Formats: sequence, structure tokens, C-alpha cells
Amino acid sequence: MLESGKVNVLTLIGSSKVADHLKKMHPKVNRLRAILGLDAKNAAIVFPDADLDLAVRECLLGSLSFNGQRCTALKMLIVHRSIVEAFLQSFTEQLAKLKVGMPWDMDVSITPLPELGKVSHMTKMVEDAKSKGARVVKRGWWHVRRYPVLSGCRLPGLGRYVLYREEQFGPIVPVMPFEDTGHRTGLTSSRPNMVSRFRSSARTRKSSAGWSIRWSTRFCRVNINCQCQRGPDVFPLYGPKDSAEGTLSVNDALRSFSIRSMIAAKQGDSSKRLLEDIVNTHKSNFINTGFIL
Repeated sequence: MLESGKVNVLTLIGSSKVADHLKKMHPKVNRLRAILGLDAKNAAIVFPDADLDLAVRECLLGSLSFNGQRCTALKMLIVHRSIVEAFLQSFTEQLAKLKVGMPWDMDVSITPLPELGKVSHMTKMVEDAKSKGARVVKRGWWHVRRYPVLSGCRLPGLGRYVLYREEQFGPIVPVMPFEDTGHRTGLTSSRPNMVSRFRSSARTRKSSAGWSIRWSTRFCRVNINCQCQRGPDVFPLYGPKDSAEGTLSVNDALRSFSIRSMIAAKQGDSSKRLLEDIVNTHKSNFINTGFIL
């Protein structure tokens, strides 16, 4: 279909590799408009004053719903060092309650991964992390990871961890402690689609509102005390860096299938009277002031 050149707009939620391949198949790439939801490495940041039960519940759902195989899934948990042990203990306790089985069984939370070679790929990511100092907190059908942060080391220094940089897209949950703003703002993934923020107090050294504004330039959505999610569909979803192209939403989808156009006239009384007459008498569906953004 794409090779025919008759497709003008490509909308895809999937991997960047597939999107790149499809776009290159079009004979006139410059004419092909793309709206893409691609890979994502969404983070959850849990502050010392967070409601721990709420944070654990939302992080468990965010990281393991649909086996973590969602672009909106939580792919990295960044927890303040003062509460990380309590967080891990509560998280693994709740994790043990999840039922593993086939999709058609009742009350199943974790199912087999529907992709050949996926388990092998994720195992390699786990072994890479272990070889660089990560420790296993709980093992089973799940792996929960905690990354050690060396004294004085900033997050960019952890780029040597494949699991830190790459989207696992499966039921591996990396957990990393932080101590100050430098640790949490150093997330260097090239796919920072969304972020979740867990805390109870609005008053900090730098206000939460200010923090959210700064991070709104790095993420398409900042979720307060809840898991990353894209609904409802009227909300826009885009991605900075490598995580998307264009904006997904009901309104944006309609706009993507049309070309913006305008009508112009020279400034003058005759032009003004003509346009006012068209608007006031509702003679045009295009030239009017009765619109909804």
C-alpha cells in the first residue's frame, strides 16, 4: 500500500524500527505525513513524602499491566533512597499476589509474552545489569531490579546499563534510588514519553509546580500520583526525542488528515465589508467565527 504512493498519512503505534521501515517504502517520503507513537522509557519518581501504598499500587499497575508491553507502561522506577527499601518490600509483597497463567484463565495478571525471542532478549538485559552491579530483589516470573548509585555519581553515569537506557517492553521492573534533584533529572533515555510523580507535599525547596513546568518540556505528560496513561483520547499524546512523531488525539487526528489553508484580502473598507457580510450572514462554512478549539 505504501509503495503505491497513494497513502498520504501514516498513523502507527508501534516500534521505531517498523515505523522507519514503512516510511522508507513510500516513493515520496516528503509527501507522507506521519503521526507515530513509538518506543518509550517512562519513569516514575517517588519522593520521600509520597503515599507509599498509593505509589506501590500505581507503580505495580503501571509497570506490569499487559505484561508491561504498552508504550505508556512505567519502564523505570526512581525512588528516594530514604524509602527505597520500604518501597521494595511492599512492592514485592504485592507482586507475589499476582496470578501467572494463560490469558483465558480467571484473574490472571501475568501471561506468556507473545513474541518469539522476547524472553531471551530480556534475559540478556537482566544479565547485563547483574554484571554491572545490579542485584535481584525478587525472582520468579518477574525480575525486580535495584540499581546501586555510587557516592557522588549522577544518573548519566549509569548509561552503561542497557536496561537503564533501553525500553524493556516486558515484565522487568528496574528500581533505582536517588538522593537529590540531580539524580532524578539525569534520566538520559532518548525515549522520555511520560513521567509519573509521587509525593504528598506541594512545598519543596523548589515548588512542585515549578518542577512540573520544567519537566513538561521533556515529557508529553506529567502524571501526578498515578501511573502513566494516555486516556482519555481527547488528551494529546506526543513524544519528545525518539519516542514519537506528531500528536495523537481525536482532534489532532482529524487535523492531520487535512491541510491548513486560509483566505486573505488586502486591507481596506471594501474587503472588510465583504468579510463581515459573509460572517454575519453565515454564507460560508469556512469563513466564520463559530468554531471550537
